[in-house]
Amino acid sequence: MTAELGRIYLPSSELVAREIEGEFILVPLTANRDDAEDDLFILNDTGAEIWKLLDGKRNLAQVVAALAEIYAAEAGEIARDVLALVDEMLQKAILIEA
Repeated sequence: MTAELGRIYLPSSELVAREIEGEFILVPLTANRDDAEDDLFILNDTGAEIWKLLDGKRNLAQVVAALAEIYAAEAGEIARDVLALVDEMLQKAILIEA
């Protein structure tokens, strides 16, 4: 599945998200590989902000607009980064489509 700006995504119920010592960590409840550390997904500050906006109510275009306002940045640039991150999260089943 490829992320699209008009679609709405939300976190999978198959993971736990925690902020630990300033890092936002996503931990799957069921590991797909032998090395559980490979299954951890650590978000930087911008990634954590995107994660918080992916609430199952806003489409990605709305998430991009909110981030453009927060960071006073160009929406086109932000859209590329958001789509790339959401694509990766969809591939790892961290996000699902609403």
